[in-house]
Formats: sequence, structure tokens, C-alpha cells
Amino acid sequence: MTVYVIDDHPLMRDALTMLVQRVRPGLKVVSVAKLNSLEAMVERQGKPELICLDLKLPDTLGLSGVHAVRAKFPDVPLVVVTGSEASECEAACLEAGAHLFLEKASPPNTIIEGLRSLLPSPEEEAPAEGSVAAPTKLSKRQKQLILMLDQGLSNKDIADKLTISEHTVKVHFWRLFRRLGVNSRTQALHFARTNGWLGI
Repeated sequence: MTVYVIDDHPLMRDALTMLVQRVRPGLKVVSVAKLNSLEAMVERQGKPELICLDLKLPDTLGLSGVHAVRAKFPDVPLVVVTGSEASECEAACLEAGAHLFLEKASPPNTIIEGLRSLLPSPEEEAPAEGSVAAPTKLSKRQKQLILMLDQGLSNKDIADKLTISEHTVKVHFWRLFRRLGVNSRTQALHFARTNGWLGI
């Protein structure tokens, strides 16, 4: 499992790398100084499971980095970790497609827990190709999502019920879809009904 840290400041890259490594043992962390180096690095190091992006890079302006990462890696959770205050640009970053906004001045545990929330737990790891996920292998959250899908709840409704953000709901659905090998809420619900999972 590979996490990419994109920050042009060496000390901050090293500090964030150490925090990422505390999220879960065995995580591979790849640090990149410029956004335009990311694609080449991914070709060498492998697809990211999570991307941590600083807003102020030598080759980005404003939200251009967020837009670029979302365009190149639309299925990968993106965390903006920046020195800017949340009040200044958090809403804009989330609107642009980031899943989470963290200030660099945040306590280490806040950053660690934020990153952990976007990484799949061991029980949520995707099954081997060609295999089918069993309901007993789904996380508690994924089981909740299936039941809420059956109730016809919107992302906002689900976020309100679970007391999380809509962006976090989208990340949970992304994990669930990958787990089931589907691409939409409709397909996930059909899969659950076909396999008799609605009583889980």
C-alpha cells in the first residue's frame, strides 16, 4: 500500500512521511517535491492508495494542484495538507475534489487519524481478482452503507446519520465499490440484493 506525499519543503516532507508511517505499519511512503514529477514517480513506484498534497508548490497556483491530481487519479483519496488556515481555503479545496483538509499546524494525532480515516482497514482490502467479497468480510461501516443504500438515503442523509462529512461518505462508497467490483450505488445495491446481503 503506497502513500504519496507531495511537498516542496524537505523538512515538511520528512515530518509528514514519519506521520504517515505511524498510520499503519508497513505503509510505503513516496515523497515528491513537485507535482509534475508525480506521474513519473507513480510509474516507478506503483499506484497510490492515498495522496497528500501541499497547496503551495513551485508548479501549482491556487487550486490547480487539487484539480490536476483529481483529473489524473480520480479514484484515489486526496488529502490537502497545507500551511494555509482552514477558514481561508478548506471549503474551496473540498469543492475542488479533495476528500480531507488538514492544516500543517494540526496536532500530530489529528493528522494521523485523518489519514487513517481515508485508508482501507485490513478487513476492507480488495479481494483477489476474480473472487467475490463475502458479507462477513465487509467492515461494519460497509454493512451500514449497504443498508442505507437500500433505504434510498442520499450522501447527505448518510453523512448526517453517521456524523461524518459528505466527502468521507464518498470515500467509504469508493472503498465499498472497489470491494464489490462495482462502479455505482445501483450496481452495489443490485449486488447486495442478488447475494441476499440485505439481512447482514
